[in-house]
Amino acid sequence: QVQLVESGGGLVQAGGSLRLSCAASGRTFSIYRMGWFRQAPGKERESVAAIAWSSGSTYYSDSVKGRFTVSRDNAKYTVYLQMNSLKPEDTAVYYCAAARYGGNWYVPTQYAYWGQGTQVTVSS
Repeated sequence: QVQLVESGGGLVQAGGSLRLSCAASGRTFSIYRMGWFRQAPGKERESVAAIAWSSGSTYYSDSVKGRFTVSRDNAKYTVYLQMNSLKPEDTAVYYCAAARYGGNWYVPTQYAYWGQGTQVTVSS
């Protein structure tokens, strides 16, 4: 089992920045990729970004490319999502997730473990 705990959400004005963190514990050696997803009220969960645990390869959805940056600290088993130039449409609950195998990074069912989520609200 892998446990994931997110932190760093909050309320920010449009154009501002936030950094989310996701700390992994447990069987962290089994992690292949870490992903960030978000879900707004009444909408489906959508992919945001992901990072391969070993290689550091990164992936982004078109909606956040150029504004968000995903990174990792292997020694701390922590993944970060730096969010800049935030827009009201970025408002959602953000979840981190861990995948044990490769596959399409943007597919939620590829991820076996999920955090509890952290709320990000961007005001206009």
